[in-house]
Amino acid sequence: MMDKSGKIQSLQFKNNEFGSNSNLGLQWSIHDGNFYPGGGLFASVSSTGNNDNGGFKLPFADLLIKYISLPEGCKGSGMAEEDLELVNTKKKQGLRLKIKISNPSLRRLISGGIAGAVSRTAVAPLETIRTHLMVGSSGHSTTEVFKDIMKKDGWTGLFRGNFVNVIRVAPSKAIELFVFDTVNKVLSPKHGEQPKMPIPPSLVAGACAGVSSTLVTYPLELVKTRLTIQRDVYNGLLDAFVKILQEGGLRELYRGLTPSLIGVIPYAAANYCAYDTLQKAYRKIFKQQKIGNIETLLIGSAAGAFSSTATFPLEVARKHMQVGAVSGRQVYKNMLHALASILEKEGIQGLYKGLGPSCLKMVPAAGISFMCYEACKRILVEKEDDQ
Repeated sequence: MMDKSGKIQSLQFKNNEFGSNSNLGLQWSIHDGNFYPGGGLFASVSSTGNNDNGGFKLPFADLLIKYISLPEGCKGSGMAEEDLELVNTKKKQGLRLKIKISNPSLRRLISGGIAGAVSRTAVAPLETIRTHLMVGSSGHSTTEVFKDIMKKDGWTGLFRGNFVNVIRVAPSKAIELFVFDTVNKVLSPKHGEQPKMPIPPSLVAGACAGVSSTLVTYPLELVKTRLTIQRDVYNGLLDAFVKILQEGGLRELYRGLTPSLIGVIPYAAANYCAYDTLQKAYRKIFKQQKIGNIETLLIGSAAGAFSSTATFPLEVARKHMQVGAVSGRQVYKNMLHALASILEKEGIQGLYKGLGPSCLKMVPAAGISFMCYEACKRILVEKEDDQ
C-alpha cells in the first residue's frame, strides 16, 4: 500500500490475513490453494472491517470482485451467485466485434452493401457463364462456355466485369435490403394487432425493394452485361458508358428496363416473402428467436432457388433485350416480343437456357447475401452493449 508521502507501506500476515500497518483496519481473506491466473495470490475483499480500529470497508469492493476473472473453484467473499454467473457467462462468450453506429438506416445500408459485394464476388464465375449461356455467345452448355472462356481469357475471364458488378450490386443490395426491412416493419402488424392487409407484408415489401434498387442501378447492370459479352469493344467502365451514350443516348442505358421492372417485381416479392416465411417457420418449429449464420444461409438459399426458378423466363428475355443488336442479333420491341421470338426459335427450353448455372449462382448468392446482411446487423449496433 502507498501512504500520503508516496512511500509503499509493508504488509504483514496476521492470522491468515493481510493487515496494513497503517491501522486502517483493512482485511484481505486468503483462500488457500487458489491462485490468480497471472501468478499471484487472489484475495477477495472482506465485507467487514476491524471494529477495534474504527471499522472500514474498502470502497468499490463489489466492482473489484465483479470484474476480476475468478479461477475455477474460487469464490469471492460476499459475492452473490448471480455475479459469479455473470462473470462466467462473459468468459464463455469470448470476444465479439461491435461497431457503434447510432443511425438505424445507415446500419441497414452498410450491411446491405457489404452483403451484396461479398455474395456477388463469390459467385462471379457462375454469373459470367450464365450470361454467356443465355445469349449463346460462347457455347450451348456450361462445359462449352467454361472451356471457351478459359481458352480465350484464362481465369481472369471468369471474373470479367466483376468490378462493375460489385459497384452495381453493392448499392443495389443496400437499397433493396433497406427498403425491404423498412417497408416490412411498417406494414407488419404489431403484437396483438390485426393484419393491415390481406396479403403478406413481406410480399409487398419485397416488390418495393426490387423496384427501388432496379431504378437506381439499372444503367450499371446494362454496362456490366455489355462488358461481359462485347469483350473487345470497350476498354473499361467509363469507356463503355461514353460509347453507349454516343450510340443511343441516355435512353440506351435503360434499354430493357421495362422487362427488368416487370421481372424484378415477382422475383423480389417471391424471394423476400419466401425468406420471411421460412424464418418465421424456423422460429416456430425450433422455438428460437435468434437464427444462426448457417441456418440463415440455408433459408436464404432455399428462397433464392424458389424465386429464381419461378421467374427465369423473364430474366432470359431481359438479357436478350439488353444485348440489343450486338453481332447482328435481333432487336426486340418489348418483353412479350422477346419471349415470343425466343419461344418460336428455340422452344420452351430456350426460355430456361442457363437455368442450371443460374440456380448454382443465384441460390448460394441469395444465401450468402442474407447471411452477411444479418451478421453485419449484429456487428453494427446502436450501443456497444447491444446483442
